[in-house]
Amino acid sequence: MCLIAVAWRQHPDYPLIVIANRDEFFERPTAPAAWWPEMPDFLAGRDLRGGGTWLGVGRDGRFAALTNFRDPTRLRDDARSRGDLVVRAATGDLPAQAIGQQIAAERAHYNPFNLLVCDGEALVVVESMTGRCSTLEPGIHTLSNHLLDTPWPKARVARRGLETATGGTPDVDALIDLLHNDRPAADAELPATGVPLALERMLSSCFIRAPGYGTRCTTVVLRSADGQVRFVEARWNSEGQPDGRTDESFTVR
Repeated sequence: MCLIAVAWRQHPDYPLIVIANRDEFFERPTAPAAWWPEMPDFLAGRDLRGGGTWLGVGRDGRFAALTNFRDPTRLRDDARSRGDLVVRAATGDLPAQAIGQQIAAERAHYNPFNLLVCDGEALVVVESMTGRCSTLEPGIHTLSNHLLDTPWPKARVARRGLETATGGTPDVDALIDLLHNDRPAADAELPATGVPLALERMLSSCFIRAPGYGTRCTTVVLRSADGQVRFVEARWNSEGQPDGRTDESFTVR
């Protein structure tokens, strides 16, 4: 996952609103979002190479999602799969702060990451680069491939769009369209993350289109105050065109 925006306790009827884009190589095998056969209370896509996922929800209303921290110099071939952290956080029964603290203590086993965990009562972020496990205040928060609320251009676009969405009944298709914005940032606004300038430009938009790489799916999660959850995953092909959709609704139990 490369861009996540979360409205936490900002909407009177929807305490949790999540919009997220997953950017990945198209050659990497992936299963569409579905209830996992071996974990029938867990709804997520699946990385068929690493075995984990980038974003998922449980029938108990737990939510977790992960972004990678972009720093090519810190990548290790022997690191554990970061996708396992989402499964662990979204299917466990510990409070969000407790599971976040456990994962923060084990961060050295993984390549750099940021993890969001929500148990319905608290929204927590774990930043492996800083070691922090923080409970977030109500508000709109963004994660891309740096630390929480770093104002990268794509994060600012997502934040503004989500701020507008919290003013009325959330429209899933409008939220998906919000993250379908493929306009790159101006060079003066680009971060310096250790990759070539041309790649920084390509990665600066909310929606990525590049040879062999790009936004594979956009996910919207809505949790209502009365315990209803809607999970929508819109998938995209290598041309940036629709390539399937998962739309699931359930009552938190």
